[in-house]
Amino acid sequence: MKKVVVIGPESTGKSTISETLAIHFNTVWTPEYAREYIDQLDRPYNQHDLLEIAAGQLALERQQAMKANKVLICDTDLHVIKVWSEHKFGNCDLRILKQLEQQQCDLYLLTYVDLPWEEDPQREYPDLGMRTYFYNIYRDIVMGSGARWQEIKGSYEEREVLAIAAVQQLLAQP
Repeated sequence: MKKVVVIGPESTGKSTISETLAIHFNTVWTPEYAREYIDQLDRPYNQHDLLEIAAGQLALERQQAMKANKVLICDTDLHVIKVWSEHKFGNCDLRILKQLEQQQCDLYLLTYVDLPWEEDPQREYPDLGMRTYFYNIYRDIVMGSGARWQEIKGSYEEREVLAIAAVQQLLAQP
């Protein structure tokens, strides 16, 4: 089974692309566990919560991998938790870093910041400068990962075409 991770800044269409790919390739996708977790909090999240979110994300991936058909589509991975932890709290828990070392990915789809910002209570940085800042961090991550990656930009339709073609190319390889 191949693993595709959709990664990028807030409000760049990651969930939309993930769901679209899962439907197109007749498989399942792993939503971003942080959304579910933070929705249940009655307070702002803290650094300890990121450990719980990382564990929940990995558990959800394992659960969905058992149902996947040739490819598992993941809306995020532990890199996102690392980036947020370092940005918000100045560091990342070593347990998350250790799990991150064991994480594997066959293809990253990096979403660009050219979609309009959509307000959401969990989103923190609507400013294009900050969105670009995070995009550059994620770009450096995928470029240094050793995995294949494809930038996903343009309209929703253009993004869908790029993403489907990248996954098709991945699945065509032995």
